[in-house]
Amino acid sequence: MMFKQMSLPVLSLIFAAAAAVVWIAGIYVSKTTDLLSSRFGLGEALGGAILLAIVTNLPEIAITASSALRNQLGIATGNILGGIAIQTVVLVLLDVFGVGKKAPLTSHAASLDLVLEAVLVIGMLTVVVMGHQLPDSLIWRGITPDDVLICGTWVVGLYLIGKARGALPWQSHGDAPGGQRRRTAHQKREREQEKKSSTAGAAILFALAAVATLVAGVILQQTSETMAKAFGMSGVVFGATILAAVTALPEISTGLAAVRLGDYQLAVSDIFGGNAFLPVIFLVATLVSGKAVLPHAAKSDLYLTALGMLLTAVYIFGLIFRPRRQIARMGIDSLVVLVLYALGVVGLFAIG
Repeated sequence: MMFKQMSLPVLSLIFAAAAAVVWIAGIYVSKTTDLLSSRFGLGEALGGAILLAIVTNLPEIAITASSALRNQLGIATGNILGGIAIQTVVLVLLDVFGVGKKAPLTSHAASLDLVLEAVLVIGMLTVVVMGHQLPDSLIWRGITPDDVLICGTWVVGLYLIGKARGALPWQSHGDAPGGQRRRTAHQKREREQEKKSSTAGAAILFALAAVATLVAGVILQQTSETMAKAFGMSGVVFGATILAAVTALPEISTGLAAVRLGDYQLAVSDIFGGNAFLPVIFLVATLVSGKAVLPHAAKSDLYLTALGMLLTAVYIFGLIFRPRRQIARMGIDSLVVLVLYALGVVGLFAIG
């Protein structure tokens, strides 16, 4: 590859430029997703779980496919499972820089739909752990039982989340009292502008932003291989830290855009929906590489899986208990997540 012949400073510039493209494209993805979710009647939570989840994870899809082609499954696996943990930490950033001193993010966004999405994340990661225990000989036509179970769990989970929008035997909408209002003044102005926008135009802009995200993701993967070697880092550690942080940029940009619009549920749903979708990408890795991926996952991969489950569980408690107290402009749940993630990264370097 041409990137292997380049110096580290040049590679760093290309890496940064691709990251910038991912960031800018994410802003347009957020704006068009809100419109398309409204036009197709998906709602904030399901729109985040489907449209935003898939598009903001296009860099991970590109990285996984490219890594699988080069048999660099360590980077692919580390990026997927490390991405779940670091994308959960994005909620901390949204809490601090997006919401500010109003109240913690989970207090604004509290909804049973989001709790279900978070439970789906833990369910998906549980299947990942189960898949690791299977023998690598269980593969048929490029598909393994764990891939089928992961995809099936994701589809069933989305169905139940969609069903919960109108069939929960709880409150009328499953939203917490005093949480996100249905329409803020800013959102009303946005809705007036949306009426003037065509669905086709929004879909085209959405597609262009998605393609830009995908292309930038390929560049990030190809430059990251050489940079990982230059920094003397293993593929798993690099994929779970630096690469996962950069590929989380779409979630940060879309999340901040959603929070500024006052759509807190869409911001949180983007994270949980994306995290639930990430294990589905293991099917891509299996199909491209022709190998069963999860049975060969390292102990550091399982460590990252457990870390993602732990951080998600903290936010489930936050969504249910809705703590009002803030420390350093963040909710107590976000502070706990930040501390646990920092300790988790230290443990990852000790392992890898």
